[in-house]
Amino acid sequence: MHIGLMSLSLRKDSFNTKLLHLAEAVVKDAKIDYHLIDLNQFPLPAFSQDIEAKGMPDVADKLKAEMERCTDLIICSPEYNFSYPGHFKNTFDWLSRYTPMPWRGRNLLLMSASMSLVGGNRGLWHLRVPFEATGTIVYPDMFSLAAAHTAFEDNGQLKDKVMGERFNGTVRQFLSFIKKLSA
Repeated sequence: MHIGLMSLSLRKDSFNTKLLHLAEAVVKDAKIDYHLIDLNQFPLPAFSQDIEAKGMPDVADKLKAEMERCTDLIICSPEYNFSYPGHFKNTFDWLSRYTPMPWRGRNLLLMSASMSLVGGNRGLWHLRVPFEATGTIVYPDMFSLAAAHTAFEDNGQLKDKVMGERFNGTVRQFLSFIKKLSA
């Protein structure tokens, strides 16, 4: 097992990246191999079949290779206008041109952190659809952190201990799920 951890936020002080680092700690504690995938390192042009006809961008090949290192994925996504970020839709469109798609057959846990009172949950429902439609095994439970702008301690931990336990439990249950599938 090797988990790819990816925040779909490009912002330096992103709540979703903070949430991803909490998931990283749970994965590390479980002694499971992982690596972080930073989308800022993979800027892709707007998808165009004209560009594709000339050859896939090198950066798309590099991101595909990063994703293929993973047997499983944990993604934290901000919610933009009740959906997921447009830059990731573009990234998804580029990577979907590979056969097989680099996430096909992989297990995926979706999470979000948002200033809204629903914690980005609406965006996660939109994000599930393309992954499920292209062969990803999306874990049934998702985690959404509401009021993220007030949810973190200075040390990056969640202020609400009950929410922290729920978060850790969700990640641990996902890890248990993927261990059973890989046995």
